Formats: sequence, C-alpha cells, structure tokens
Amino acid sequence: MNLTASNIVRAILGLPKDRWFEYVNPTSRTQVRVLSAGGPEGPIRVERRDPTKNKVSPATLSSQMIWRVANACKANTPINIDRVLGASYNTRSLFEALLAHTPEFYWCTPGRIELVNDSTKICVGHKHILWAPQSPHENGLMVESQTGNLQAISEIPSQTVTYEALTGISNVASTPLDIEVSRRHLQIQIALIEIGRKLGFRTWVAHNDKGFMYGDKRIGELEGVIPSLSSERVLASYEEAQHAAKLIDCIWFKNGKLMPAVMEVEHSTGVTSGLTRMKKFQDLGPALRDIRWVIVAADEDRSEVIRKASAPQFASLNTRFFSYSAVEELHSLCGRRGLSNRSVNEEFLDCFMEKCVDNGENQHVH
Repeated sequence: MNLTASNIVRAILGLPKDRWFEYVNPTSRTQVRVLSAGGPEGPIRVERRDPTKNKVSPATLSSQMIWRVANACKANTPINIDRVLGASYNTRSLFEALLAHTPEFYWCTPGRIELVNDSTKICVGHKHILWAPQSPHENGLMVESQTGNLQAISEIPSQTVTYEALTGISNVASTPLDIEVSRRHLQIQIALIEIGRKLGFRTWVAHNDKGFMYGDKRIGELEGVIPSLSSERVLASYEEAQHAAKLIDCIWFKNGKLMPAVMEVEHSTGVTSGLTRMKKFQDLGPALRDIRWVIVAADEDRSEVIRKASAPQFASLNTRFFSYSAVEELHSLCGRRGLSNRSVNEEFLDCFMEKCVDNGENQHVH
C-alpha cells in the first residue's frame, strides 16, 4: 500500500473541526487548526497561533509539500519531516503536528546512528513521524510510537527523494548567512543543470557562478553546461542580448534554435532584479515563441514572487513560478524514473511551473 497526497488531505480534513492542535515539539507554544482544502490533493489552508500573544496568522500546505511527504512515507518506518522537506518550507512543524494527530500517524524519537572514527554508536534521536496504517489510534490524539522509538536511523540516508547529496560546493561567501544562501542557490542551479541534461537541453549558467566547485569539477565544466552564449546559434546574431544574459542564473537551450526556459534563482529580496535582467534579455534577444520566463524561489516566497511579477513593466514576460519543491520533485523524477527527451517534451515542464498572472488559460498545479 502506497500513501498518496489525497490520503493525507482526507485524514487532515477528518480531524475534529474548530480545534487547535499542539506541535510535536513540547517546547513550542504554537498551535494549528485546519480551515479547508483547495482540492483532493491540496493545498490545505490552515491557521496558526501563539495563545500567549493572541495572534493568528494564515498558512498554506502546498500540494507539492504534501506529495513529498507522501512519497517519503513507508509503513512503520520513521521519517524526519525537516529532512524530507529541507529548508524550502516554513510550515514544516505545523504540517507535522496535523499529521501526528491523524489516526495512522504517530510521533517517535528513534535512536540516531553516528559514525565516530571507524565505529558506530547510537545516540538520542530527533523527533520523527511514523505511518502505521495497520494500527490506527483515536482521531485527534497525538500518540507516541514505542515501535518507532526502538528503531535506529542513520544520519546518512541511503536514498532520498530530494538532492541532499549536492553538498560538495566550495568557495562560497564568508558569512554564515551568505554561505547558506549561496549554497542553496548553487544547489538549485546544479539541479537545473541535471534536469536540463536529462531532458536534452544545454544549460547556460551565470558567468559569475561557473567557478564554484561541485565535487572535483567547476560548475562551468559540468556535462551539459555551455562555455559561451555566442556558441548557441539562436543568439549568434544578438551580441547585446548575449551581454544582457551573462548574469542570468540558468538558460536552457535546445537544438541550437530554441530556449525552453530562462530562469532566475531568487530569494524574495532579489525578485525584482531577476525580473529586470530577464526583461532586458527579452527586449534585446530573438522574438521566439514558447520561451518560459521563470523565477525559481522558495515555496514560502510564492506570494511575493507573484506580486512582483504582476507589475505592469514585466507583463510581457508572463512569468512563471518554479518552486524549490517543484525543482526537487522534477529532479527526483528525472533520476528515479529515467525521464528523458525521448519520453517527455518541454511542455511537461508546465506541470511544475505556475503562471504568476492568470490570463484565462488552463490553471497550473500549485
């Protein structure tokens, strides 16, 4: 039996109505309650509050987020929500809290296997959740699983649905905040390079990012990365456009004459600058159809991206939002399912990219 997003949505909607639920972490005062769902697979709209401050704020559990957890769950095997979802979401704990109150989910603290020198030891573990479909508990209660507590989890996963192995990045900025931002930015760029290679695209990477190391190679030396924009026939006659595109994070090229996507990987503070770079490139480059002008950003930045992309000066871009979780999902599919340009075409990308402005065409999955 495989868990699906619709199973999770149905279970969460089945929780007692108008009730506030505690977080799994006992030190947190925050509580969460369910409002509604946008469809059988989400998104789920919720509210959270700190009862000591009497402040209530809305939040959303996206369909991508729900699917990522569903895909990670195996019966009677503890999973760490923070590890599954990574840094892409600020709603991880409230999602975990709601799951833990549904009948088929338990919380637990399995032992943690650590490698010390050449020997291993089991240390006190972190909180996990465990899906036990054959042993449901009373709805609305949060129940600890002793079976889960007796297990031991390796800190180095043997398989992951995301790309946590993309850690071999050096030469990043010197401050802790910049290190994390740069590392995440480069992880996403590398994932886009690998997705592009699987789908038969050649990838341009921003000129100032090509020197960073990934494993034993510079990013500019990775398979599928093009050395110069002038080498792409579609831009050969557009020297000003080549210059404008030099600092764009990623551009996918196909067959020397198409550009399936132009992408800027941004945090909320950089969205406008990314849109401006793409707009300048659009104005100076070839008037090709079917170019996707894309902002790639964290899931929690979605509303900010849509707000800024909807500004009148960027209307011609018809910008799309490619969330970090959607990048991770597509990257995982390419690796696990062997997707290639022989099995899908570039229109398949539209399943993972949300249009920022509704122009009356078909809606994209959130």
